[in-house]
Amino acid sequence: MTARAGFAAAATPSGLKFHPGYLDRTRQEGLLAELLQIFAAAPLFTPRMPRSGRPFTVRMSNCGPLGWVSDESGYRYQPTHPVTGRPWPPMPAMLVAAWHDLAPDYPAPPEACLINFYGAGTKMGLHQDRDEEDFAAPVASLSLGDACLFRVGGHKRNDPTRSVRLSSGDAIVLGGDARLAFHGVDRIEPGTSTLLPEGGRINLTMRRVTRPAGGLLPPPALSGTSMP
Repeated sequence: MTARAGFAAAATPSGLKFHPGYLDRTRQEGLLAELLQIFAAAPLFTPRMPRSGRPFTVRMSNCGPLGWVSDESGYRYQPTHPVTGRPWPPMPAMLVAAWHDLAPDYPAPPEACLINFYGAGTKMGLHQDRDEEDFAAPVASLSLGDACLFRVGGHKRNDPTRSVRLSSGDAIVLGGDARLAFHGVDRIEPGTSTLLPEGGRINLTMRRVTRPAGGLLPPPALSGTSMP
């Protein structure tokens, strides 16, 4: 199902939440201005696949204490930019506030915000976000720029999937039983937003990487059932 309202209303695993129009145009522009400062300090880079070294089609950066990177040695989080060697820029207050708003039941702040830039013709294959220590923490993402077709499935790569069109300002949260759902981006729809002067899509994914001090929240149960 690709309809925006249909995806939001459909019976989906607990923890999968879709917030269309979460950021209005003014807030989108404010966040974009923050991102331009981040890119000046931590330029977009092209990650590479583990072992093969094959380059991603998506360029990336990060902000926050930790940043997600990938190269021939594997996927990991680290405190420094892989090209410049400098620490990642601080996470803007707007993103931290969005995290607490979108994930009100999780007490600890985010530690990493992965920033993906999708140009025309780029995509992201189905994958799980599982390089973190604490799967009790949700993954919260914000979309800026051109719309995309976002696909989400179950806990197995070949489980049935459903899709939704994510537009500029939309937010989506994968938590609870959906925390380890396979998900990806099938395609970008060029020309569907005027936010980015040269087009393209920016996706900001906020994550908690380490377990909070003082104990863990219960991890999501892996039922093994596929999403409807």
